[in-house]
Amino acid sequence: MAEFVLERVIRATPAEAFAASLDPALHVESMARYGETMTSGPAGGTFTEGSTVTWRARHFGVPFHLSSIVFDIDPPHRFCDEQTKGPFGAFHHEHLFLEHPDGTLMRDTVTFRSPFGPIGRLVDRLFMREYMRRLISERNELLAASLER
Repeated sequence: MAEFVLERVIRATPAEAFAASLDPALHVESMARYGETMTSGPAGGTFTEGSTVTWRARHFGVPFHLSSIVFDIDPPHRFCDEQTKGPFGAFHHEHLFLEHPDGTLMRDTVTFRSPFGPIGRLVDRLFMREYMRRLISERNELLAASLER
């Protein structure tokens, strides 16, 4: 399994950062350059315990669908999401929100595995880990900008 951890301090409370991270509209906005859209999403417009979502996007010129579930919601400290169907052999994302003197330390721990056994592991090591790190970093930049306005 490939893994990376990103940390970002946001000038907002943990509750504000937590709520923004559960907003599907902010996620769609942060992935607009990849044409990512939500084809099915949570009732009520925000993710809650057990919410499922299906995304459609284009990466590396290839269109795909990814379905995931949101779980282990512990406001305003933590939640997780995990792929239930899609291009990865496995995908798990833990979101943590920790108090920090300048607001909130947002920590993302992403663990994933590309399909196709040894070839997938090579792809993960050569470029997929860095590609995924950049996607999550871009998402976090937009989230921070929206909260720090």
